[in-house]
Amino acid sequence: MKHLKATILLCTLFFALGCEETSGIRTIRLAHGLDINHSVHRAMVKMGEDLDSVSKGKLRIEIYPNQQLGTEREILELIQLGSLDMTKVSVATLENFAPKTRILGLPYLFESREHAFEVLDGPIGQSLLDNAEQFRLKGLGYYDAGFRSFYTEKEAVTAPDDLKGLKIRVMESITAMDMVKSLGGSPTPISWGELYTSLQQGVVDGAENNLPSFYLSKHYEVCPYYSLDEHTFSPDVLIVGTQFWDVLSDQEKGWLNKAVKKSLQHQRKLWAESEAEALEKIKEAGVEVSYPDKKPFIEMTKEMYRTYEEDEALNNMIEQIKSLAN
Repeated sequence: MKHLKATILLCTLFFALGCEETSGIRTIRLAHGLDINHSVHRAMVKMGEDLDSVSKGKLRIEIYPNQQLGTEREILELIQLGSLDMTKVSVATLENFAPKTRILGLPYLFESREHAFEVLDGPIGQSLLDNAEQFRLKGLGYYDAGFRSFYTEKEAVTAPDDLKGLKIRVMESITAMDMVKSLGGSPTPISWGELYTSLQQGVVDGAENNLPSFYLSKHYEVCPYYSLDEHTFSPDVLIVGTQFWDVLSDQEKGWLNKAVKKSLQHQRKLWAESEAEALEKIKEAGVEVSYPDKKPFIEMTKEMYRTYEEDEALNNMIEQIKSLAN
């Protein structure tokens, strides 16, 4: 039923946009899976406003949030086909389409948010965006998605041993699954839209995500333990399909890039505010927040890095990232 609704919506959308484009207005069809109160959605709204302003109404954005048009994976497939134009996708999902980006999902790769964005906004981050173009996905930049941590239903995760035997929801990411396995847990890929019910029904014992997502999804209602182990810093990537990008004029590309740059910076400010708010709100709701020693987690996930030693290019990139930590 969900896929049927999405198909009907897309057909209606294409008809309406066809009429618009003949009148000299081009609309970017942007879909994502986040709540409308999320900092990324709010930054996308600003991007639309800035784009409308700089283009004097000639280029605009139509946003479809809350998985209206499918999961992140489904949306990326639609973009590759040219049926959609733009999206936000977690780098954990993107690695299934652009394999080199999987290194960004390695646990404890980044020592701080500042370290992460020095890498992402620099040559390494740009090279990973450029690499995705061969897969018909053009990366425009990185939104802040913070550090991901574990949250559970029955007891807090204060050490890796606490994950043994637990079914932990992860995204459809080999890297995320390997990380949970290395810590003794049982990784279980589940769609974000289905996770609340899965937690409620005991399909999984917990999950891992950043603070704002934990709060906005209301997962704290079924998982009263949040452990700030901060195992990964997995950014959200703003993606446009190459099929759509190639039909834009140089002027239109310039307009879009200008609006994107403002959106990225705006979102990062909103993110800092939303993270602080989420932490306060979940504590008020009775969630037990713990701050485990990260050293045991780091030690148990080191083996994941050894799998990259035979890939000289990626191994060198990892070493470059680590060298920028200080």
